[in-house]
Amino acid sequence: MLVKDRMTPNPICGTLDMPVTKARDLMIEKGFRHLPILDDEQKLVGLLTRGTLLKALPSDVSNFSHFEISYVLGKIKAHTIMIKDMITIEEDTPIEKAAQIMADKHIGCLPVLKEGKLAGIITDNDLFNIMVSLLGANQTGIRIAVLQPDRVGTVALLTNAIAEAGGYLSVNVGYYPEEPPDSWVSVCKVKNISKEALVEVIDNLENMKILDLREI
Repeated sequence: MLVKDRMTPNPICGTLDMPVTKARDLMIEKGFRHLPILDDEQKLVGLLTRGTLLKALPSDVSNFSHFEISYVLGKIKAHTIMIKDMITIEEDTPIEKAAQIMADKHIGCLPVLKEGKLAGIITDNDLFNIMVSLLGANQTGIRIAVLQPDRVGTVALLTNAIAEAGGYLSVNVGYYPEEPPDSWVSVCKVKNISKEALVEVIDNLENMKILDLREI
């Protein structure tokens, strides 16, 4: 899965001289938290976020009326408060790389480029939706987590054994646990098999341990 497969293409953008009040109203109306800013040549030059908008407010808003705050913000242009030193990503980047960048840099979105032009935007909400899809949160079945050695062929051994017993794997993902070392946890969503039969399958496999088993 690549960034271009899950990004929002051709996002709504603002301009350098857009008043902050207009940017704020646009973000509220459309329900998004990030607004790319383009120059006259349609080149990405900045990014407005809800955080940058909050920083534009007077330090003690309690001393100002709503009208006064709107008046002050109306005088401020996007180019004066936008994030200029942005981190961007290419549209053919693997989705896990985008997630790693956003986690490491503690940012909520990445503008996506194609041949130097803004092609889309991907956000932390997009990553949450991808996680829901990958983990099969909307799929019914038996969810099982199995601890196994991190060796060639062990995942195939597990999935083949489940399939041979009549189970259908709608989800098969995994992760490296902190302990024990040299191990792997397979997380599967299985249909067409009973919990008892699934437990029996795993119990007959060497060096595999059920960590969690539940019907969803």
